[in-house]
Amino acid sequence: MKLTAAQALVAWLVAQRSETLDGREVPLFPAVFGIFGHGNVLGLGTALQERSDEIPVWRGHTEQGMALAAVGYAKATHRRQIGVATSSIGPGALNMVTAAGVAHANRLPLLLLPGDTFTTRAPDPVLQQVEHFGDATATVNDAFRAVSRYFDRITRPEQLISTLPQAVRVLTDPAEAGPVTLALPQDVQAETYDFPDALFEPTVHRILRPRADERSLADAAAALRHSARPLLVLGGGVRYSGAGRTALEFAERHGIPIVETTAGRTLVPHDHPRYAGPLGVTGSTSANAMAAEADLVLAVGTRLQDFTTASWTVFAPGVRLVTINTARFDAVKHGALAVVGDAAATVRDLADHLREWRVEPEWSARAAAQRGTWDAHIDKLRAHTPGTPSYAQVVGIVNELSGPNDYVMTASGGMPGELVGGWRATGGAPSMDVEYGFSCMGYELAGAWGAAMAHTDGLVTTMLGDGSYLMLNSELFSAAFAGHPFVAVVCDNDGYAVIARLQEGQGGAPFNNFYADCRSAHNDPPRVDFAAHARALGCAVFTAGDLSEFRDAYAAARKAAVRESRPAVLVIRTQPSSWTEAGAWWEVGVPEHLSGRAAYAEAKPRQVRYLQP
Repeated sequence: MKLTAAQALVAWLVAQRSETLDGREVPLFPAVFGIFGHGNVLGLGTALQERSDEIPVWRGHTEQGMALAAVGYAKATHRRQIGVATSSIGPGALNMVTAAGVAHANRLPLLLLPGDTFTTRAPDPVLQQVEHFGDATATVNDAFRAVSRYFDRITRPEQLISTLPQAVRVLTDPAEAGPVTLALPQDVQAETYDFPDALFEPTVHRILRPRADERSLADAAAALRHSARPLLVLGGGVRYSGAGRTALEFAERHGIPIVETTAGRTLVPHDHPRYAGPLGVTGSTSANAMAAEADLVLAVGTRLQDFTTASWTVFAPGVRLVTINTARFDAVKHGALAVVGDAAATVRDLADHLREWRVEPEWSARAAAQRGTWDAHIDKLRAHTPGTPSYAQVVGIVNELSGPNDYVMTASGGMPGELVGGWRATGGAPSMDVEYGFSCMGYELAGAWGAAMAHTDGLVTTMLGDGSYLMLNSELFSAAFAGHPFVAVVCDNDGYAVIARLQEGQGGAPFNNFYADCRSAHNDPPRVDFAAHARALGCAVFTAGDLSEFRDAYAAARKAAVRESRPAVLVIRTQPSSWTEAGAWWEVGVPEHLSGRAAYAEAKPRQVRYLQP
């Protein structure tokens, strides 16, 4: 089949299929997000136009935003479908590097197709080309190497025959999932080649479920039997494996208390009797108290990031760590007893090894008791009070009015602590995306566009601060133009409040975070009219002055988003210094002359560097 390299790539994308967690067959690449320039418009752009009935192309308005939308799409489909983003060479390509970092840090698949400079070098240097004095083969796309799981530059059309299977291997492998970058020189995109028909045969990619080594399972089972106070930690890998129900049955059968990581949030119904709450800095005092007493931690599908482990101070010094992970890279961390395999299959196999073993009832019952104390605390934070609302109060109303099929998101600032620590899951499927691996400001709106495209069984609500809104808001127009509804709750507290909290809480002077502490030539600096701005971008807009107004406005925003098939933006002023706190430590560099250094010196010795078996 004689095709250009770009036509062959698009034909291959169309042929790839995926099997969802519930067994349905869907396109593996359901959407392309694109901004065209001279480096991709005639090659890849023409090829996409020719197959536009088979693979939808959505126009973004920032390259970073559209690539973040693709990341949000992958998360909402539990890594079963993959967004594609393309740009021209130069600034457009480099704008996508941040999104690649988000996908890499969060282990989410993303296919990036940046244009590249001419392989012939005949018109060298071309518009937007950055020349490297000491390496003629380098282009700006080499910046993707640090944030890609797989990288290739296609300098001949026939290279696609060997590189495409490797690309899809990475994108669909539960242990290696992450961004793939295929740099496409614009002259090669237009070159033709006689491609074999077999390259374009429909292919269904099914979830891989590698089984763990029997000896590792036996060792893990022996460690559990010798424990008196085990704790089950569920991470994002449980979500992507579809192992939530299996993990709950395991906990019920053996009486083990459960806690969740940020990526694992909403795997467990809030009122489950074994659920102790979310773990770590942005978690709950209930889960952290259980972690401090546990003598064994069984961590499933998590890399145990520092916010989860409170910089490795949340567990007792002598705890035994057992990990289940498809990636051996993650499983062996911190001296753990590593069990490498799929979460669902491995948890079932481990249960078979444990047979009828159970934890003592007193330890099992501690989970619900501890969580009850945390719930009472959250209830107090959510209680209606006069004056400017807090994050916790706003989250409480969104939580109350959301249904079991709805989906909530955030990424940066203080909101992750509010959603991770305070949200109460009601449904049986994961319903939260807190992008806290890279904590990318701006993901909240761009990622919501992608999530809204993918999550059609319920409504997406994204929650963000004024700082994130100003960082990246152009995809509000993209979603409004395309007709993808979601609700964006914008909490305006006059600046980067959570960083100001960190700065001042450690003894630093207020500086460059709140607007009042920033350099300005005006005695009365201008304020952003977020409502007017969102309206100008084509959104339905609502405002609220207090909690009562917010409840009515949020209910109205939900209806408007669905009815009008566009984002609804709800703006409310919130308190700048009221937070949901779990009381856990987080290590940051504190200079010796700041008052926070004393607390740092006290906490640092509690940090467990390696947990030896």
